[in-house]
Amino acid sequence: MPDVEHALSKTAIWVAAARAVGAREPDSQARNPDHLAEALLGDPAQLVVRHPMIDALNLPYEVAMQDFEVSGMVRSMTIRTRFIDEALQRAVAAGAVQVLVIGAGLDSHAYRCTALLVGARIFELDRPATLQHKQQRVAAVLGTPPANLVYVPADLQHETPATALARHGYDPALRTFVIMEGVSMYVPAEALQATLRFVAAHAPGSRIVFDFCTQAMIEGLRRMNVQALPPAARPSMERFVELIRDEPWVFGIPLDSEREFMAGVGLELCEMLTIGGPESVTRYLTRADGTVIGAESMARADALREAAMARAAEAMAPGQREKIEAVIREQARHNAYRIAEAAVVTRTH
Repeated sequence: MPDVEHALSKTAIWVAAARAVGAREPDSQARNPDHLAEALLGDPAQLVVRHPMIDALNLPYEVAMQDFEVSGMVRSMTIRTRFIDEALQRAVAAGAVQVLVIGAGLDSHAYRCTALLVGARIFELDRPATLQHKQQRVAAVLGTPPANLVYVPADLQHETPATALARHGYDPALRTFVIMEGVSMYVPAEALQATLRFVAAHAPGSRIVFDFCTQAMIEGLRRMNVQALPPAARPSMERFVELIRDEPWVFGIPLDSEREFMAGVGLELCEMLTIGGPESVTRYLTRADGTVIGAESMARADALREAAMARAAEAMAPGQREKIEAVIREQARHNAYRIAEAAVVTRTH
């Protein structure tokens, strides 16, 4: 078996752990539907990532969710997974007969959505070492993979997705649903635009779902001095920076330019959701009884921030706190993390 450190990226392990913990939520209305994430990850002791998110796998759900760092990631991945699942269901209902997962990692759609995808061909594209590890985990957990699944090992530094997929019988002329989850921020602008143009060349009715961050967030990460952060915020940011040290975030879409960006690669933006924003919380994190998953740890974090602001306000001139809070709100908007669904533009002749 290949070393997990070389087969899977640290961030792939991190997000799969968040899906696994989120799948333990008792209320199905707010649960992460990826019930296979934990099994596909395997033994937490064998994972190379050292992070509270991995430690949470060994804790009772209620205890793990008291940690803001854990609950924040669980909330984000629950929103992301449920948004993608709903879009996939709509696409199949509308006639999609081909599903492409770019950067498949530990994606589980082919294995947990078998009834939905029985009439489709599914292609998982990723690095050869990643797919080899994935196939071994699938064999250990499920036995044989679905007969309609095709693994496409490819080194995209040396060939395009179109070339790699063509070797395996992939047909862009078919109505297709593309999942590109946790990929866009790691890819240079030119390569990402080329991939999206490849998607845009698919049959009319084809769609893609992908997540992305803003250009401001990328620039902020590049300029950030972790040691200058408040002591309470420093450890979690240090862990995040370590996670992406070998997989740096390099691309973000300029704020409020998402529709134009998509049009520039031949796609039409259909829906965009800010992950963690009020709408996403209402749609995906609210239980049947009206409570919200992770609300307790979020409230404690807010209280700590409020206390820190109150202490700082003692030295502020009248009205200065309001100005600073307005700046913080604007920074939060500029640092938004989003997920979007886009459609192939119907061509007229």
